[in-house]
Amino acid sequence: MIDEIKVTVCKYPDRANLVMRYVDPVSGKQKTKTAGTPDEGDAIKAAGKWEDELRSGRYQAPSRLTWKEFRARCKNEKLAAMPYSSQIAYRVALDHLERLVNPDRMAKLTPQVMSRFQAEARKQGMKATTLARHLRCIKACLRWAERQGLIVKAPNIEMPKLAKGQSMAKHRPVTAEEFDRMLAVVPKVRPKDAPAWERLLRGLWLSGLRLAEAVALDWNDGPFVLDTTGKHPAFHIEAEGQKSRRAEVVPVTPDFAEWILAECPQGQRVGKVFPLVDLATGKPLAAHNTVGPVVSAIGRKAGVVVGQTEKLVAKDGRKVKRTVKLFAGAHDLRRAFCSRWARKVMPAILQRLARHAHISTTMSFYVCLTADEMAGDLWADHGTLADKPREGNISGNTDPKQASDEGQEIGRKLLCDKG
Repeated sequence: MIDEIKVTVCKYPDRANLVMRYVDPVSGKQKTKTAGTPDEGDAIKAAGKWEDELRSGRYQAPSRLTWKEFRARCKNEKLAAMPYSSQIAYRVALDHLERLVNPDRMAKLTPQVMSRFQAEARKQGMKATTLARHLRCIKACLRWAERQGLIVKAPNIEMPKLAKGQSMAKHRPVTAEEFDRMLAVVPKVRPKDAPAWERLLRGLWLSGLRLAEAVALDWNDGPFVLDTTGKHPAFHIEAEGQKSRRAEVVPVTPDFAEWILAECPQGQRVGKVFPLVDLATGKPLAAHNTVGPVVSAIGRKAGVVVGQTEKLVAKDGRKVKRTVKLFAGAHDLRRAFCSRWARKVMPAILQRLARHAHISTTMSFYVCLTADEMAGDLWADHGTLADKPREGNISGNTDPKQASDEGQEIGRKLLCDKG
């Protein structure tokens, strides 16, 4: 069908340059392009070159897709299948791109424009880690548009250079002492239904579940089920039940299994594992975005600071950076779960327990172990230096005096044998 393409040259009365045209064999529509010259000979040569490109598939027409049309299709086709939190992250990234460079057409998103976007974002005080996160979302959307044929080619995006060891996460894991403080203040934040929220917090601490997963977790039905019918309890997850959109069966850690089974006897294992109720309406809380703020309020009330960040605030008619404390939330309890089990299991097992898509995410919890924590594990079964009698030098050799005495004894024996 491509061999049917025939490019001809014609003259339009309202244009100085000649025009090349052909009929698209697929759509049946006429396609035109300026020859860039009024000379008929040069135009015929250009037409032959264009025809050869069209027949070989090397020619790619510039995209006429508007930014508004791209945003609409991306929202309805790509983002709609994502978890709610991921949709928000992608929309925010695209909003920043629209605000800073305002592309009216997708064809204008060149590598130079993307570089200018990064420069403008840094000028407004955006941190390198935040910018990198937004760029990953933007890059994924543009590559999707390329695969769908909406644009010719996604522009090359130079990612910001992060310092070695610089993590995307701003928060650190919650410690056991801090977790106890969070449990202690639950009655102050939720005086009318404190037991239900204490149960949720302990479940997040022991299970390592994401907040949306904990809210959806059910004893019998749904995309995320706690199954106790096998030899060992396990999470049975359908594709739509978790962030990776992958169906799998994941073992439950022993401490969580023992606690939840003791907490909920056999006859009560029906419905949601962590049922929460809206006090105003009496209806079950089903959305994790209504539960998260309460958990964050508990972390703030307990004074559990897990990190800090810088924000631009207006002061005396200008914007200045201000350091803001970050208080513990639901995901910091998941980080605590991963940090605890990083000291007990191999990386491949922790990756399965945490259901990380990439082993690099899992390895960050091993990298973050402090020297004292690692030394504590190394010396746990070894005892201290003071407890052990000295049997040699630092390389494991025998004591010098003992070695000398043994050498003299061997020498005497050799002399006796010769005699």
